Amino acid sequence: MPGMLKTLFVFGTRPEAIKLCPVILHMKSRPEEFDVRVAVTAQHRQMLDQVLEAFRVTPDYDLNTMTPGQTLASSTARILAALEPVYLDSRPGIVYVQGDTTTTLCGALGAFYARIPVGHIEAGLRTWDLAQPFPEEMNRLVTGRLAAIHFAATEGARRNLLRENVASETIHVTGNSGIDALLYVRDRLVSGELTSGEPDLARFGAKTGKRLIVVTAHRRESFGGGFENICRALQAIARRGDVEIVYPVHRNPNVMGPVNKYLGGIPDIHLIEPLDYVPFVDLMRRAHLLLTDSGGIQEEGPSLGKPVIVMREKTERPEAIEAGTAVMAGTDEHRIIAEVTRLLEDPEASHAMSRVHNPYGDGHAGERIAAASLSFFRRVQA
Repeated sequence: MPGMLKTLFVFGTRPEAIKLCPVILHMKSRPEEFDVRVAVTAQHRQMLDQVLEAFRVTPDYDLNTMTPGQTLASSTARILAALEPVYLDSRPGIVYVQGDTTTTLCGALGAFYARIPVGHIEAGLRTWDLAQPFPEEMNRLVTGRLAAIHFAATEGARRNLLRENVASETIHVTGNSGIDALLYVRDRLVSGELTSGEPDLARFGAKTGKRLIVVTAHRRESFGGGFENICRALQAIARRGDVEIVYPVHRNPNVMGPVNKYLGGIPDIHLIEPLDYVPFVDLMRRAHLLLTDSGGIQEEGPSLGKPVIVMREKTERPEAIEAGTAVMAGTDEHRIIAEVTRLLEDPEASHAMSRVHNPYGDGHAGERIAAASLSFFRRVQA
């Protein structure tokens, strides 16, 4: 149809899918304006498929590039090569990538080689340290240089891009589409339209009356000593006797090894398999607080009214710290214990964090991304 914007979304991991599916669904709801196609690299095969099923998104191109024991170099080369024929076949007017994964980098670079404009969703995150997080900081820097239009979640991200001399007219502050996804799932869980599909999760904290702490930790830069510190902190917290800790453990051997060594068999610590997105949202909404090194959970926690303790030395999401919805504890054992203790023993401190407005969005990022995209497309066509 003349005047319709042909779009191609490229992604490969669960976090990317969570943040792009709401945008895809919104654009698909406007077929007179958007021709939407989806290509997945399946960088994370199983976890990706869980999200696609939850949002009922079916890829037009499934490249299935993941192989056991893949290195960054091998996966980068394989993804980039696999995307080339997709661009030739689909000939989109814009390629959307999200965040900072290997797929993000390859999607942007492949589109640049094919002379297709790149739209970078969740643009402008920075720690200003190429080693933290690795390799994500490099991925988003390079993607930012290749992008024609930048969808920044916050004003802080916009300022980061301006510091790098990105043209202001190409930057649009939209909020984070991950909040769109979270509210979509939360509301359907509350209404009963969705169920977690994991009835065993309901037992945590419910029968004992103990407060529920949900943990996620899997960052590459914490492998080794950092993970051991986190595990020792969790040991000490569990010994309080008034909490239950639930930790869905990432399957990476660098995570599973120390976690099982230090935390296996400890009372009130439940090590479980990684969860699908819907049951994980259900688990988070029943938690008292969240301990994480995940960027996404730093954004999601405030929308669920949950205090977040960040177990990283640096974060590219300072807005949560500045707003008071999250606190930095790093991977220092004693700092983690101290922050958890403070929030457990000072109800007013915990409630204050729970009441802060989420700085990352209001659930309408998809609409803003669509509007900015149409404006960009019309300007290019003029």
